[in-house]
Amino acid sequence: MDGGRFRACFESMVDNIGRVIKGKDETVRLALTAMLADGHLLFEDLPGTGKTVLARAIGLTISGDVSRIQCTPDLLPGDVTGSPVLDRRTGDFVFRPGPVFANVVLADEVNRATPKTQSALLEAMAERTVTVDGVTHPLPLPFFLLATENPIELAGTFPLPEAQLDRFLFKLSLGYADREAEVSLLNANEKRQAILDLEAVIDTAEVLAMMAWAAEVTVSDPIKYFIVDLCQATRTDGALQMGASSRASQALMHAARVLAAAQGRDDVLPDDVKRLVNPVLNHRLLLTPDAMLREESVEGVVERILARVKVPAIG
Repeated sequence: MDGGRFRACFESMVDNIGRVIKGKDETVRLALTAMLADGHLLFEDLPGTGKTVLARAIGLTISGDVSRIQCTPDLLPGDVTGSPVLDRRTGDFVFRPGPVFANVVLADEVNRATPKTQSALLEAMAERTVTVDGVTHPLPLPFFLLATENPIELAGTFPLPEAQLDRFLFKLSLGYADREAEVSLLNANEKRQAILDLEAVIDTAEVLAMMAWAAEVTVSDPIKYFIVDLCQATRTDGALQMGASSRASQALMHAARVLAAAQGRDDVLPDDVKRLVNPVLNHRLLLTPDAMLREESVEGVVERILARVKVPAIG
């Protein structure tokens, strides 16, 4: 793997997914960036905008196993992780893996699951393992969790706590397609669903090689200080009652490495960081009541901090 190969693979994945997700190249690129940065993705969006199709398309593109968990209030942790099952032939309990054992896992409407079930995903997200009855089972690699939640019909839902939101690398929204993109979508699905004809362009071994190469992309000290200064500025801003954690600064660095690699570079530039600040930080920050009364937004605060923090000069 080298910079040229990384960029070619990345672009081929974007193009392949673009066959079924129309007019959303930037969101597709960010989704792939999250996967290659070994992170996870939260989508907050209206129904029918393509979240499920995107998850399936990513899995098919990398020739990986894809599973879907439809979250409901009666979903139990064991329904996600798997549980021991009695083998009638031997009389022993044998662990049967749950749907979390896949390369790409879609947790659909995750805010409809109870907090106990939501927390069952935490170990999988952080450690890439599942522990049941004291036995730890490794998850397949790569492991990428894509969770969705709808911003409407919130009665009876369980909002994700801040500690769990912080474990998602990005929070994104696909949104409705524009006029031309929606016509392209109709044409692509005119006779049958385009997702049924989608084929792999790389395999999971190559994805792991891309992840390993991106992890070696150089992040100079001035860039590291720039990332830290941005995150620390959120902790002292008067409009925020909760700033970005140290996990956020690490997430920003890892994602910036992938973004640089996707452009064929082996070093991170300030523009890489600036491009990713909003998707990395927006869901990690909490406005004060006064700021909400002033109708400020997290996005506006982040833009103000970006304008205030000095950008390093990289030769």
